[in-house]
Amino acid sequence: MTIPISSEHALQLLFALKRIRGVEEAIAARYPEGHMRCPTHLCIGQEAVAAGVGAALRKADFAISTHRSHGHYLAKGGDLKRMIAEIHGKSTGCSSGRGGSMHLIDESAGFKGSTSIVGGTIPVGTGLGLSIKLQGTDQVSCVFLGDGAVEEGVFYESINMAAVKKLPILYICENNLYSVYTSLGPRQPAGRKIHEMVTAMGVPGFPGDGNDVLDVYTKAQKAVQSIRTGGGPVLLEFATYRWREHCGPHYDNNIGYRTEQEFLAWQEKDPVATWEQRVQGEGWITAQGIQDMNDSIAQEIKGAFEFADASPFPPASEAGLNVFAT
Repeated sequence: MTIPISSEHALQLLFALKRIRGVEEAIAARYPEGHMRCPTHLCIGQEAVAAGVGAALRKADFAISTHRSHGHYLAKGGDLKRMIAEIHGKSTGCSSGRGGSMHLIDESAGFKGSTSIVGGTIPVGTGLGLSIKLQGTDQVSCVFLGDGAVEEGVFYESINMAAVKKLPILYICENNLYSVYTSLGPRQPAGRKIHEMVTAMGVPGFPGDGNDVLDVYTKAQKAVQSIRTGGGPVLLEFATYRWREHCGPHYDNNIGYRTEQEFLAWQEKDPVATWEQRVQGEGWITAQGIQDMNDSIAQEIKGAFEFADASPFPPASEAGLNVFAT
């Protein structure tokens, strides 16, 4: 089936997918060296949500994220060198080496932060939506959350406020079926769909294929256009799957919380490989073009790690900076 976007746009999505995958794979490969000392949650397998939503947002829009935020940060325009430096705890990091992997921020790209607290950024992103409405701009506040976050009370408070005040917020739920090592079954009622639940609360919700970057982009773009023109908040629930362990660089199917068969079935839906095949099938990129793209990304990643290695740690004298009131 012909891809209903331009070849240029399709290749931009492919680059975004490959870049996020390449960065995460590089972190996984280097993590055992011991230079990245913070907990690290990788989004390998979930790249299409970040790439597709990021392409639908403008630089001036706000985005806020979760503990699994690398892809969101990069897709929103965050600085790769500063992200890798942050994970190394260096002073040149995007949070000055104080936050680590789960606490990324780049205000110049509109990325307002991520947090290790499940659901912790949902009310912050909702407040950002209120600030947009008060300022009267056509910006959008994009709030990334996982399926586990809808088990937090603040999710319902935020959804209610967004609905009542008709705030310009795009809620993106990445439903990867697990909260740490617990599947949906023991956590949420059988048959409940998150997008249907919020629709009943006054926020239109829609499902999507989180492993199909075109589906993600198309639905995110439609939602953003509605939000910009005063349509109020929207929630998109994208079904996806993380490949690696909940926290760390390894695979963890052996510990029994999910089956190898389930993992392999989702791996067959690889969002990067399937989009590459579709774009190549359209004749929009050659094998050499793919290799050139891979080489360019690898070189950028290499430079980011070199930057992090060469950067200094924050001085001990600044340990209390921005922590205690003066």
